[in-house]
Amino acid sequence: MNEEPMPGQPIVEVVLPTYIMNPAEDEKFYQSQVKAIAERILKEELEGKEYEENEAKLWSITICDRVREHVKEECNIPRYKVVVQVSLGQMKDQGVRVASRCLWDTNTDNYASVSYKNHTLWCSCMVFGIYTE
Repeated sequence: MNEEPMPGQPIVEVVLPTYIMNPAEDEKFYQSQVKAIAERILKEELEGKEYEENEAKLWSITICDRVREHVKEECNIPRYKVVVQVSLGQMKDQGVRVASRCLWDTNTDNYASVSYKNHTLWCSCMVFGIYTE
């Protein structure tokens, strides 16, 4: 009997549960590793730049993408969902407070927060690692 799907039929992929409830010790989200990666990328992307309103959106998207890619490549966290949030603004003697609230498992999930500033701009980067069972 031919098991090939008919044209136009959606292919249904069956994923069986693994019953792995916690990451192995070498597969955890370590805040210090992620912080070092985020700090390095913020410095590479923003050092020597002056704030430009038209470029800020592109810079923040680029930083998000690079941080997410490098965290997934350099940290051994295969079962983690990595979420990156970047806030970028112009330095004008204002006060800024960036905060977040999360409902998660404190044994497996974690975050890292880094900031960068120069004479014309400030940037806050938050990286969240959420373990997917």
